[in-house]
Amino acid sequence: MPTSIDFLAIGAHPDDIELCCAGTLIKLAKQGYRTAAVTLTRGEAGTRGTPAIREKEFAAAAAIMQVAVHRQLEVMDGAIEETYENKLQIVRVIRELRPRVVATVHWEARHPDHIHTSHLVRDAAMISGLKNLSIVTDDKRQWAKLMEPWRPFRVLYYPERFEVTPSFIVDISDTFEHKMRAIRAHESQFHGPNFEKYGPETTSIARPEFLGFIETKNRRWGEMIGAKYGEAFVVHESVRLDDPVVAFGEWCRYAIP
Repeated sequence: MPTSIDFLAIGAHPDDIELCCAGTLIKLAKQGYRTAAVTLTRGEAGTRGTPAIREKEFAAAAAIMQVAVHRQLEVMDGAIEETYENKLQIVRVIRELRPRVVATVHWEARHPDHIHTSHLVRDAAMISGLKNLSIVTDDKRQWAKLMEPWRPFRVLYYPERFEVTPSFIVDISDTFEHKMRAIRAHESQFHGPNFEKYGPETTSIARPEFLGFIETKNRRWGEMIGAKYGEAFVVHESVRLDDPVVAFGEWCRYAIP
């Protein structure tokens, strides 16, 4: 069976993916790759907005990111646990979409949901490739598909708040403005003209200056590779390069030492 999705981004909550790797998703879509965005929760424990509002916002952001598939799973917001059942929810997605590459939040994070999401995705990506791992479903055709093992070629991790050393940085200079549009599609969560519509509460990400922090972060990563904006990723394993001249010869002329 051919690969369905080239790049699958997984987050804990609606807006996690947009904040951390939307520029990369949009860039890949423009290059002709099939991409997907999946959140473990519906954001129902968040201070601002409702599950219904956040679902609509996520759909709007998904359209801006040009993902082929977007989905919200049924893990409880604020209580993501590293259980076998939660791993199987992610395995179902991986076996159904058969992504070549999976990206999820870095394990060093402020929110416990993000930490557990990182671990769950890492584990699910591995056990999804086990031939005899069974998934229960009443649909026989779906069962046959979900019984076929699939292991992504690589799991990437996108940093959130904490300082980490990137394994590589993607130039998103051409897609940064689209990324910010995808973020602003979650208008219940961020400061903007409709802020009061969703309540008076101010969270850490609803402060007027928060989106400026996102731009500063992407500018700093861009500067590290000689670009205007960048998004950083971390990989556990060593990366194989057969031709370092091709890999580094062009962009390193512009990178800042």
